[in-house]
Amino acid sequence: MTFDLVGIGNPVYDVIITPVARTQGRVLSGCSTNGCLAAKRLGMKKVGLIGCIAQDFVDRFRKDMARYGIATNLDTTCKETGGFRLVYDDKGERTLDVLGVAGRITSKALPEEFLDSRFFLIGPILGEVDLQLVKRIRSKTSAPLFLDPQGLVRVISEDRRVGHRCDREAFAEIARLVDFIKPNERESETITGSRNPLVGLRQLHDLGSGIAIVTLAERGSLLLNGDRLYRIPAFHTRAIDPTGAGDVYAGSFITEYDRSADLIESALFASAAASIMVEQMGPDFLMSREAVERRKEVIRADLVMETLAQ
Repeated sequence: MTFDLVGIGNPVYDVIITPVARTQGRVLSGCSTNGCLAAKRLGMKKVGLIGCIAQDFVDRFRKDMARYGIATNLDTTCKETGGFRLVYDDKGERTLDVLGVAGRITSKALPEEFLDSRFFLIGPILGEVDLQLVKRIRSKTSAPLFLDPQGLVRVISEDRRVGHRCDREAFAEIARLVDFIKPNERESETITGSRNPLVGLRQLHDLGSGIAIVTLAERGSLLLNGDRLYRIPAFHTRAIDPTGAGDVYAGSFITEYDRSADLIESALFASAAASIMVEQMGPDFLMSREAVERRKEVIRADLVMETLAQ
């Protein structure tokens, strides 16, 4: 049976502290993990995840994935399970300190069964995906590849704090192989060098990816398709924990695009889903298609489309 979606990226177990809530110990997270959880809850039937995890968390992770109905192909030979200590301040800014770094995902972790998928979410956390792996995926499938590049632009300082840096030449080679690319505002600046998200969006699009998206937290997101720019509004809500909002955006966008093949409906759907995610904390977030659809209709009225000069 063909997968609906396969996520490629290491799962992590994080400690999260916000001004209004904190986790009790380490909780499951990660770009591909959260994206797959959202897709599963919003209607995708067969969802898989490829990544690396150490023995300290592997039993817990397998039980979690079985409970959520997500198939896995895991490399369990790494020494550490990935994870961060995330601390948010009153302005929503956060620091990430590394609790563990899992291994790189190699081509050996890509069994033929998992390469038979209608969509792929490439969502690295901390350098576990490289050009050779993306080339391998692209050579094996014509299915759309959606790249969330957060883990491609993160570096670790001597004090184990996460910073941002990008090898733009290497990144451009990866971008040319994918169909969708979605950084957040900070990641877009790191990749393109521009603090203006519109300029960054255009540069991302010009790298060769068919559709470029930049998420702007509570200000919504921008989507560029050719010369058409769409300003996707956010649903205004009170955030408990912003962690995973962009991950859920990715998984929700893929879910709706797989169903409708409509870019703008998919972006509105993703924005609405992300607003539900930030009201909760941890992997057991509640989310239904009906709730997302209701919020999508609320924000639709604020959608703006512009035509950019070539």
